[in-house]
Amino acid sequence: MRLRVFAPTRVVVDADVAKVVVDATSGSFCMLPRHADLVAPLVPGLLSYVDEEGERFVAVDGGTVVKCGDEVRVSTPQAVAGLSLERVQLAVHEAFRARDEREEGARAALARLEVDVLQTALELDEQEG
Repeated sequence: MRLRVFAPTRVVVDADVAKVVVDATSGSFCMLPRHADLVAPLVPGLLSYVDEEGERFVAVDGGTVVKCGDEVRVSTPQAVAGLSLERVQLAVHEAFRARDEREEGARAALARLEVDVLQTALELDEQEG
């Protein structure tokens, strides 16, 4: 089978694989080459696959898996691939920390914008009254 894992800005995995295991909203399941085609929503978690070098892991932040024939495609907002669980875990912690910092910056900018809007509204009210 051909496994392709897509994040918004890059292809995370593009490999020939023997099997793929995902965590979907209906539970965890394994896909093999001759299994039926399917579409399923994913929950945040680990996707594992076996290629010619052994088992590998990808942390996914939800998304969708589509199996059609000999192709498995995963689309996810964020993915971190690694050779071992330890490497994936370290990469996920780093990615989440960076995301949390960006989100905190966005929340601070939004709070400043809200304060500016309220100050402008108060100034306009004072000018009218």
